[in-house]
Amino acid sequence: MSCGEPHETDCSEVLDHLYEFLDHEMPDADCTKFEVHFEECSPCLEKYGLEQAVKKLVKRCCGHDDVPTDLRAKVMGRIDLIRSGQTVPEHDVTATAQES
Repeated sequence: MSCGEPHETDCSEVLDHLYEFLDHEMPDADCTKFEVHFEECSPCLEKYGLEQAVKKLVKRCCGHDDVPTDLRAKVMGRIDLIRSGQTVPEHDVTATAQES
C-alpha cells in the first residue's frame, strides 16, 4: 500500500511495524515519525484506524480469556526469534495451541 507520494518514512516501513506502534512497543522517536506519516498519508492512516478498531474489538471480545503460561512463553520466544532474524521452527506454537 502506498499513496504514491514521497514521505520521510516509507509506507512499507510504517505498515511493517504498525502493530509495534499500536502496542506502544517502539521508541518515542519512531512513534513521532509514524504520527507524522499518518498526518501525510491517508491510506496508511486508514489502515491504522482499521487495525486499531480490530484490536479494540478483539480485546473487548476475547480480552478476558486466560492464556496458558507455557503457550505465552513459546509465542514470546518465537517473536524474539523473528525479531532477531533467526530461523523459526514451524511446529512449536501451532502444536501447543492445538493441544490447549
